[in-house]
Amino acid sequence: MKKILLFILPILFIVTAVFAAFGIIQARFEEERLMDDLKKKARAISESMELSVSHIFLDNDLKAANRLVESFQKRERLQGCVIYDKDGRILAITERISDWKDKEKPYLNDILVNKTPRGALEKFRDYSVYSYILPIIEDNGNVIGMTEVIYDTSYVFSILTQLWKRISASLVILLVFIIIITFLIQRQIFILPVKRLTEWFHHFQRGEIDSMHSIKDKGELGKLASEVEQIALNLRIARRTISDEASTRLQKEDTWTEARLKNLVRAKLGENALFVVSNREPYMHVVDDTIGITKCIRPASGVVTAIHPILCACGGMWIAHGAGNADRKFVNSKDKLGVPPEDNRYILKRIWLNKDEEDGYYYGFANEGLWPLCHNTHTRPVFRETDWEIYKKVNQKFADSVLEELPAKNPFVFIQDYHFTLLGRMIKEKRPDATIALFWHIPWPTPESFLICPYREEILDGMLGCDLIGFHVQNHCNNFLDTANRLLESRVDTEKFSVVRLDKETFVRAFPISVNGHITSDVKESNLPKQIENIKKEFDLEDKIIGIGVDRIDYTKGIIERVLAIDRFFEKYPQYRKKVVFMQLAAPSRVHIKRYHDLMSEIDELVEKKNWKHMDGNWKPIIYLKKYFSPDEITPFYKMADFCIVSSLHDGMNLVAKEYVAAKKDLSGLLILSQFTGAARELTSAIQFNPYAIEELADAIKFSLAMPLEEKRKRMKSMRKIITENNVYRWAGNIITELTSLKRA
Repeated sequence: MKKILLFILPILFIVTAVFAAFGIIQARFEEERLMDDLKKKARAISESMELSVSHIFLDNDLKAANRLVESFQKRERLQGCVIYDKDGRILAITERISDWKDKEKPYLNDILVNKTPRGALEKFRDYSVYSYILPIIEDNGNVIGMTEVIYDTSYVFSILTQLWKRISASLVILLVFIIIITFLIQRQIFILPVKRLTEWFHHFQRGEIDSMHSIKDKGELGKLASEVEQIALNLRIARRTISDEASTRLQKEDTWTEARLKNLVRAKLGENALFVVSNREPYMHVVDDTIGITKCIRPASGVVTAIHPILCACGGMWIAHGAGNADRKFVNSKDKLGVPPEDNRYILKRIWLNKDEEDGYYYGFANEGLWPLCHNTHTRPVFRETDWEIYKKVNQKFADSVLEELPAKNPFVFIQDYHFTLLGRMIKEKRPDATIALFWHIPWPTPESFLICPYREEILDGMLGCDLIGFHVQNHCNNFLDTANRLLESRVDTEKFSVVRLDKETFVRAFPISVNGHITSDVKESNLPKQIENIKKEFDLEDKIIGIGVDRIDYTKGIIERVLAIDRFFEKYPQYRKKVVFMQLAAPSRVHIKRYHDLMSEIDELVEKKNWKHMDGNWKPIIYLKKYFSPDEITPFYKMADFCIVSSLHDGMNLVAKEYVAAKKDLSGLLILSQFTGAARELTSAIQFNPYAIEELADAIKFSLAMPLEEKRKRMKSMRKIITENNVYRWAGNIITELTSLKRA
């Protein structure tokens, strides 16, 4: 629109200027013509009166003079007539201009002396009139009197006003006509071709390249489309070649790596793009309030930890809520950007939510309703109708955004977690050809627990719109099948492990999520000794046995129980005082929810109380670091820690346990792991405990410290083997393999 205005405004300005100049010239010409006509009429009338006025003066007939001037009383434009004697005194005057006698007329003497007529514009009352005076001369050449004819000139200005109105109306009509013609021309030669090209690109990008969407123009537009088609053809051939080569390499590889996952994606998905949807975005742009500088950070999230390496390996698009306070500054016109920032491997598309949407959908329904419902931590879920309505609205917003991006054929959509229970059904209704998987990163409750939810049927129906639902462990799969069987009109196939509803089959599988098994690169590895040395110096940790805990501040993570167990450990085993230090890294989370806000205060108070209780000189048992730590910042803490405590009261998997094991390349350290985590099913060599049993955890810490080094190494080696083999690439590979097998079926 701005470009059209820039094009059309100069034309309008030039036309207006030309019209104005033409109008001024025409108006002046018309004014001169009208005034000349008026002067001729005034002179003609005066001359026609000359003989009559001469007889009046010769006969001294005042009555005749009055009759003569009154004959002008009803003339429309001729205001009146005045008869003067030879001395310039008024003998008779038309009544409607009787005020004229009060006007000073210095020019009368000049006329009497010079004996010449005079015509001029004069001011009368509040307007201008034209006065024409004719001297009456007898035969001997003496002036015996004068006649004055007075014309109203306002009609001249009325005519000129009408003329300007006609000129203005013509100008407006011409300008409107020019605007319409310009828009039509602009539309025909620019907007429509660009619109066709844009639409063609849109369909072309989605893979719709049949004749319905082709451009047959022989001009430059057609040439551009033709060149793009040729490039795309070459790309398709190259992709097919790569896909075939990837299938060959895939058969030769045993260990799951980034390269193997990439080969799998190329072999299984081919040209089909992978779309990941989650609430948490993999990168956030936030302004540091202390220094005013914008930073790009990786948020603390198990979903991000797991999914990011996959998209780095195989590309695609990640669609997520843009929650960073500076996120809008770094996206393009389509709300997209390439990530990671330093090495773009995939596209991040950000969805914007207002405060009410974020409060209702995320903090409200998802985290005050579904989160406590699915975690067996005895926290009562809160369900509000307003939150549910907003939750549905946000799910629809994400669905619309996903549908905008899907290619024409066989797209794969990978939905993450409990924030999007309705999304699968919404996408499937518009794109039944899409293959959709939902991975549930948290536990799934028993049917009795899920019965609490007032929207259970809508949630289950939305989830069953997906082709595949994944959970961390088999027990959660069993709970889901039992829930669907008992609470929804459906048929559960226990042999195929699927749910059939409305002729739509959804498969349910266990996919234990993991990490990449190598959380540090060679470059970062070289910096670790210096980083560890700095941390030990900062917190006075030299010659200390170091424990570590890494968590979001959440009531499911068992941080309170952990602190109480450490307190009990020092009570029961005082010989470890001043020798053992436990470092708790805690990232604030969901601070707008009262339960979380109260939990932070409770932890702060408890840590301070227990430190005061056991403090001895400069030593205190717990170092509590309450702030966000990036993955790179956490790594040196993992490396130097002699033991790691994961005390979750209930957890789908818990990747902290696996990250700690992955960081221990030297086979040092020991994992103390809650038996209520999904990770406990795989990491059986960890020291497992009941986090509700404070004595048990305190004894587990003592047991790990007293364990012989060789036993520690044996346990760590066993766990590292499991993580290396069952890493995040294998997890993603299993899901993609399952998805593609479903598509073929």
